[in-house]
Amino acid sequence: MADQASESPSYQGPAVFSYGFRPLFLGAALFAGVAVPVWILILAGASGSDMFSQARNWHVHEMVFGFLPAVITGFLLTAIPNWTDRPPIRGHELMLLVTLWLAGRLMIAMPWFTPLVSAIVDAGFLIAVAGLVWREIALSKSWDRAPMGVLVSLLAGANILFHVLNQNGAETDRSERMALAMVMMLLTLIGGRLIPNFTGELLVGSGRAEQPAPFSRYDGLSIALVGFAVVSWIVQPHSVATGWVFVTAGLANLGRLVRWCGWLTWREPLVLILHIGYGWFALSLLILGGAILGIGLPKEDAVHAFTSGAVGAMTLAVMTRASLGHTGRPRHAGPLTVLIYMLVNLGAVLRVFGPMTDLPANLVLGVAAGSWSGAYLLFAMVYGPFLLRPSLDE
Repeated sequence: MADQASESPSYQGPAVFSYGFRPLFLGAALFAGVAVPVWILILAGASGSDMFSQARNWHVHEMVFGFLPAVITGFLLTAIPNWTDRPPIRGHELMLLVTLWLAGRLMIAMPWFTPLVSAIVDAGFLIAVAGLVWREIALSKSWDRAPMGVLVSLLAGANILFHVLNQNGAETDRSERMALAMVMMLLTLIGGRLIPNFTGELLVGSGRAEQPAPFSRYDGLSIALVGFAVVSWIVQPHSVATGWVFVTAGLANLGRLVRWCGWLTWREPLVLILHIGYGWFALSLLILGGAILGIGLPKEDAVHAFTSGAVGAMTLAVMTRASLGHTGRPRHAGPLTVLIYMLVNLGAVLRVFGPMTDLPANLVLGVAAGSWSGAYLLFAMVYGPFLLRPSLDE
């Protein structure tokens, strides 16, 4: 996503609805900052499990199909105008979309309506997002961006499947794997564009001769291996072959990361965090493959290496950079932004590797959740004013 500070002069509405990243990044950050501590309280027995029939299903659904789609949608609605040369989705259309997302969160959390009505409202958000993405691709004839439309559509389908399975009292694990698989593919595709581009810009600006390796067959192979791994995971999650494909994909993407010269970005955390996030992604593929093969961490901890580590770091990396660049501010990570990055990574490390220590499990889980969710609350506190006000260059 190209950094684009200026807003279109034709828009006269509230600044918060001038670009998709503004309300959706802020909403996602506030939601993550509240939903994770609520989940910890539920685990500690402070609340019943009336929400979404089972507390575990509520937690999984709201992080995978509630929090994550808000960040993804905020990114896509801000990037699509750069891809298509069309006006951004804003104003009343964006307001309705955000309202639909918020309604889904409230209706699932509160037993005000029947589960079927809540499921229909919640499913409507991703269906609407997929429709908007395909509309913009079709009107601009930007068919090279069709993979984004396909992945968002599959994510919407996985959400519908989750609701169908949950309504019938069946296990929802296949729909969860489908959703995480789509996010893995989005991360490897989008990360493969953003990280080398932003790294190259930084190195040129710093007068360095080194540059990230250009896209090559190696990158294509790395992406294909992730694709093979996630398809196998959806179909045969316990297969030895699935485990080895994940390990191979992890090694390939670790090599891909090395080719992007991340160690040269240490002076600018705004770029370095992208490399750290992709490093979590490669590591999560290795850990998940090992878990399937019965080596290393349990599968639950392995999945959290992706969700808490890769997703946590990458979402905040994109949210902070876009929020600065698109509001006319210098693309530089200040002390509070660095603290955000430190908190989310600390939370991920404790959540994934903390159970291996001799510390009390509840203590480790509580500190991990507080650190991880605290990163998003700090983002809302620091970046919220930027998102609610007009850009500095208007």
